[in-house]
Amino acid sequence: MIAITHEPIDPFRFIESAKRPETGGIVTFIGTVRDDGIEALELDVCEEVALSDLRKIAEQASSDYHLNTVDIIHRVGRMQLTETIVVIVVGASHRQEGFAACSWILEQIKEFVPIWKKDICKNGESWHFTK
Repeated sequence: MIAITHEPIDPFRFIESAKRPETGGIVTFIGTVRDDGIEALELDVCEEVALSDLRKIAEQASSDYHLNTVDIIHRVGRMQLTETIVVIVVGASHRQEGFAACSWILEQIKEFVPIWKKDICKNGESWHFTK
């Protein structure tokens, strides 16, 4: 599944769906809101463009790393500290491909998917492009 959501993400749903007889390793990345001196975080995205970019990233990863499954779910809207921002779950025949693919996918999202972040602090707010 490739998705943008305003709702909390349940990573275990995607981990379970990645289990296949041909899959020897499931690698997961769960990105959360960390305390960088902020109280909350707000993410905004051009959904149509972001979904297209996420699909391209998933297709490229599937091909390059011989993946059996790829799920990328990115949350938008306002989130508090420790809430889940992004879940990436890849199922591969071998763990090396899974780890490499998960890392590559995350870097591609950070580099190419147009997601804007607003840091919400005690002293104000500021928008910037995520990297």
